[in-house]
Amino acid sequence: MERAMSRKPHAMMIPFPLQGHVIPFVHLAIKLASHGFTITFVNTDSIHHHISTARQCDAGDIFSEARSSRNLDIRYTTVSDGFPWSLTGILHVFSAHVDDLITKISRRGDDPPLTCLIADTFYVWSSMICNKHNLVNVSFWTQPALVLNLYYHMDLLISNGHFKSLDNREDVIDYVPGVKAIDPKDLMSYLQVSDKDVDTNTVAYKILFKAFTDVKKADFVLCNTVQELEADSLSALQSKQPVYAIGPVFSTESVVPTSLWAESDCTEWLKCRPTRSVLYVSFGSFAHVGKKEIVEIAHGLLLSGLPFIWVLRPDIVGSDVPDFLPTGFMDQAEGRGIVVQWCCQRAVISNPAIGGFLTHCGWNSILESVWCGLPLLCYPLLTDQFTNRKLVVDDWCIGINLCEKKMVTRDKVSVSVKRLMNEETSSELRSNVEKVKCHVKNAVTTIGSSEVNFNSFVGEVRNRIATKMCHINGLE
Repeated sequence: MERAMSRKPHAMMIPFPLQGHVIPFVHLAIKLASHGFTITFVNTDSIHHHISTARQCDAGDIFSEARSSRNLDIRYTTVSDGFPWSLTGILHVFSAHVDDLITKISRRGDDPPLTCLIADTFYVWSSMICNKHNLVNVSFWTQPALVLNLYYHMDLLISNGHFKSLDNREDVIDYVPGVKAIDPKDLMSYLQVSDKDVDTNTVAYKILFKAFTDVKKADFVLCNTVQELEADSLSALQSKQPVYAIGPVFSTESVVPTSLWAESDCTEWLKCRPTRSVLYVSFGSFAHVGKKEIVEIAHGLLLSGLPFIWVLRPDIVGSDVPDFLPTGFMDQAEGRGIVVQWCCQRAVISNPAIGGFLTHCGWNSILESVWCGLPLLCYPLLTDQFTNRKLVVDDWCIGINLCEKKMVTRDKVSVSVKRLMNEETSSELRSNVEKVKCHVKNAVTTIGSSEVNFNSFVGEVRNRIATKMCHINGLE
């Protein structure tokens, strides 16, 4: 046992192929490597392709600079996900590529040997792979504990008729462990459907059902959140299996390229702007927005009269809709607002000139905004982001809801932006942001909850690896 404990743990890490998942995986890889782990980091071909395209060259080994500057043992490779990316490939093909990669690593006798798999919770095959290759099974949930808790208890939602029934109940849900009460409209959109309206036998639902059955077989679950902010949901999950809140999992000094789009530098434009005067607008790297919505938001920004930076990916409406801004918008915005295809979000929102964030409610964006002390104007676009909005608007009171399942209007955008950016009307929001910010920043200090939880996890996973190795080798 003592010899097994002395060997370096070697973890393979596989994020789900979306930027909001890759980023926390990258930062977790660096942190684990700095705590003595050997890491084999696996990106999909499609993600590597996007990173390379953004850099206008082959990205190569994305950890090369981090490895050399900090002497970290991180190895990098890619596997096919059936490029171009598809849920069908993720469900039916991807596990075979992972299986082949692990087999290849085992046969070539890497030192130290692979002993642990840290896979995104959305993967459906982690327990099968870990059982086959005798690996410790770690599931990394990159989003809030509330969302994990609700998916974890889908069986209760089904048995109580709030999900997957012919006519879903519309009353408040108050029976999920760790959730005091939640309206059905605040569930993830995948869980708001009835069998009468939506086919839940599609690939997306098969992934959901399988993934949140499989996570219950994990040896450990890591959660990118803060214990003090989601104590109830975390306690409910921790009563079932070892769950560690280790968030926020990001770094202010990352040298690993993760951007899927070429970045514009907004520093010069922001230089002469007064403190807290600029609104930052971004809908993330994956979500799509209808052209009518883009037009209304554009007019709303102009009507507000406030300066802004708006991140608009070329494909945000669709690859076949290149011209989606209203005619004359750029001319009318000149001198007051700029539109960029992509930027380094952390660098922009940490600039003193930024005073608020109109966001799609992606979890990374929420954590980064809180870290920078910014109030939020919430416009969720993807399934989990409706529940994220509940945390921001209802639970923590650090944001404003832009609209409720209605078509956004320019007048609503203008009024909401003015309220968010006005120091007087947003004073309570800003005060609440500071309180949440304190929890988040305190959590990652040396005696903070997330750091303590992370160190506990490292100790426990080392013990589990050593025990498994002894068992495999027939030792006690």
